[in-house]
Amino acid sequence: MHTSLFGSGRAFGSPSPSASSSSRLRRALVPFAAAVALLGTAGTSVAGAVEACGSVITAPLAPPVSAEDPCPSADPVVCRIRVLPMDEKVEAQRTRMRYHGLLEDMHRTEAVMREAGFTDEEIARELVDMRNQAKEITRAGMSPEEVRVLEERNIAKYGNPLGPTADQLYAKYGSWQQVIDASMRTSYAVDRELSLEYRPCPV
Repeated sequence: MHTSLFGSGRAFGSPSPSASSSSRLRRALVPFAAAVALLGTAGTSVAGAVEACGSVITAPLAPPVSAEDPCPSADPVVCRIRVLPMDEKVEAQRTRMRYHGLLEDMHRTEAVMREAGFTDEEIARELVDMRNQAKEITRAGMSPEEVRVLEERNIAKYGNPLGPTADQLYAKYGSWQQVIDASMRTSYAVDRELSLEYRPCPV
């Protein structure tokens, strides 16, 4: 629901990047950070200029249903959202929109790193790290019960409460480009339950 992604360190037990790579990354991201500071929240305020992008509200939020009603989704996060009181559901939607904004940060980071000449593996590891750190950020607005449900799902799937590591994703997909693509996906089912759609903005 208001799941998320940005953390410290390189990815998950991988070797530290070389000094030159680290230096290149700092040089590449300094102007990026300044641009983000000027833009403010990613993907939500600039959307209307041409056509809506970023985190887009598609409909009014559905009223909560009874916890006794069977949930049509296999995703426990979706099932949890369905029964939330309306004020909590509104807060969940806001937090999800913050998550989408962080995805926009990731798209821009990929563009900056490609321009600076980083490899697919370096970009993939950075983005997976960003995604998992952003999960920690957005979970700050979640209840302990909501965090527990989400982390149990991730532990069951990945053995990691934050989700898959870069190496797990590489083992699954077989290419670093596909890891990049996977790291910037959002759950369509969770977005839909919160009356949202994520549309990446041009970079």
